[in-house]
Amino acid sequence: MTKSIKIILAIILFLCVLNMPYGYYQFVRLACVLGFSILAYNSYKNDNDFTNVITYVFLVLVFQPFNTVGLNKITWNIIDVIVGIGLLMSLKKDNTKQN
Repeated sequence: MTKSIKIILAIILFLCVLNMPYGYYQFVRLACVLGFSILAYNSYKNDNDFTNVITYVFLVLVFQPFNTVGLNKITWNIIDVIVGIGLLMSLKKDNTKQN
């Protein structure tokens, strides 16, 4: 389930680079809060890796939709791409952990 969440979040974050309607960005914020919350919980319960837990909680705070961080579109695009790449890279790390 963790792998699926990471892939889905990466895809929706990469789509933010396109010129999407405002409602899509609101959806992304909600999806990220939900997804990163689940990832933080799973990291806490399964891995006991507090670095991952702290990272995911930080990302929940960055993407939370209630008190938005006022950044311009280019800055948000950079953040979205970096977080998306980080999620995909963490998949590789997860695969090496399992083997």
